[in-house]
Amino acid sequence: MTTDSAGRPRPAITLAVVLLAFATVPMSISGAAVALPGIGEDLHTAGAPLQWVMNAYNLTFASFMLVAGSAADLVGRRRIFATGSAVFAVGSLAAAVAPGVVLLDLARALSGIGAAGVLASGGAILATTFDGAVRTRAFAALGSAAGVGLAVGPTLSGWLVGTLGWRATFGMHAVLLVVALSGVGFVAESRAPRRPRLDATGALVFVAGLGLLVLGAVQGPQWGWTSPGVAALLAGGAGLLVLFVFLQSRSAAPVLDLTLVRNRRFFALCMVPVVTTFGFVTLLTYLPTYLVGASGFSAQRAGTVLLLLTAPVLLTPPPAGALVNRGVSARTLITSSLLMFAGGNAWLTAIGPGDSVAVIAGPLLMTGLGAGMSFGVGDGAAMSLVEPEQAGMATGFLNTMRIGSEAIVIAVYGAVLVSLIETRVGSRELAARVAAGDLSGGGSAVRADAFTHALHLALYGTAAVCAIGAVAIFAALAPPRRTTTAAPLIPEPARQPTKAV
Repeated sequence: MTTDSAGRPRPAITLAVVLLAFATVPMSISGAAVALPGIGEDLHTAGAPLQWVMNAYNLTFASFMLVAGSAADLVGRRRIFATGSAVFAVGSLAAAVAPGVVLLDLARALSGIGAAGVLASGGAILATTFDGAVRTRAFAALGSAAGVGLAVGPTLSGWLVGTLGWRATFGMHAVLLVVALSGVGFVAESRAPRRPRLDATGALVFVAGLGLLVLGAVQGPQWGWTSPGVAALLAGGAGLLVLFVFLQSRSAAPVLDLTLVRNRRFFALCMVPVVTTFGFVTLLTYLPTYLVGASGFSAQRAGTVLLLLTAPVLLTPPPAGALVNRGVSARTLITSSLLMFAGGNAWLTAIGPGDSVAVIAGPLLMTGLGAGMSFGVGDGAAMSLVEPEQAGMATGFLNTMRIGSEAIVIAVYGAVLVSLIETRVGSRELAARVAAGDLSGGGSAVRADAFTHALHLALYGTAAVCAIGAVAIFAALAPPRRTTTAAPLIPEPARQPTKAV
């Protein structure tokens, strides 16, 4: 390893600390979503101020990810992880005691900054702590940790909201991060051997640019995609990101080394979470609304049904990592997972109002298995292509693609659903209510049919995106032609034969 290390390294404790923090991040997102109705009732708020409990977190989370990763390489990955965990815990505690929605939104924005530090440095810590087959298993465990957060988060948060109130949800997140912090002393510090000053100008331009872009996507459904405000936000964000690329090409110590982006296979692996957002995260976000609104499920039953989608994410990563260590190509597994997204979304178009769970069990399981197969394997493969001194930067960029795409794609997906429903019901206001699961009033059958029609078209669209993405990523992950034997995406143990991806 070309990094400097210090401290008392305990790999087992290192893994446990990172996994606990990583599980808390998706739990914080899903937990806040479950708590929204209780927050609105208790703080007497609704609409945009309430929705910013989610948006503020996502906005800062996405915007600070790359900067946190680059800072981790320069000042120390353990230091950024500890700082991010502390900021996350303080933000969660502040959210738990917030007297009003404005302070709650600010606390959630602070938590998002902390979460960026946790994700950007946590993956880099694993990449520099473990190697070979052990690293493959560590990143597979990381995928399972994300599955735990996704699967357990809504259920646990729902129980806390029902018994102790919504504030307990944020308090729980703070406690989990404090527990993770207690083990940070056993994590070895590592950093790049050459540590120039962080490019503050580049960092500021990137945070502002991505922040404006995500803000424009978030506000698009509310202000209207053709409104001057949204157009200004999107154009300003895109312009600042172009300026950022220009600045990085001339910087001696860039926030993002552009050679990473030019690495065809690394960039292809960074596109995997983008395709995952289309094929998996959109279902996680909008399917419960359909089940409650159009199919008449209770919120509790809809959450239980969603386990068909989330439970495989918890269970699949370890077997997928074991397959890679046994010589199965990571390229094959990743491509197969994306094709499973395409098949699962297309198959889910069988759904209709009043259908039994048996109708959707197959497509949900297929999609969940695809997500579990790519979680961990994709990240581990990406990190195997970068030098240790760039581990934080690479992890930051990878997760920026993940979180940024989620914020943008979810907003656009919701707007598409509303537009498609509007073609059937004739009113945009009514279409927005239907897309939010409110089918009350006369003509509920017509509204359910409109919701179903819109969902089917959206599912076919996401299936097409996933299929095209699978083909493109498979082609991009092909070994370089100039070598007779290509290096594997994930290093194999010395005793095993090398197998090209």
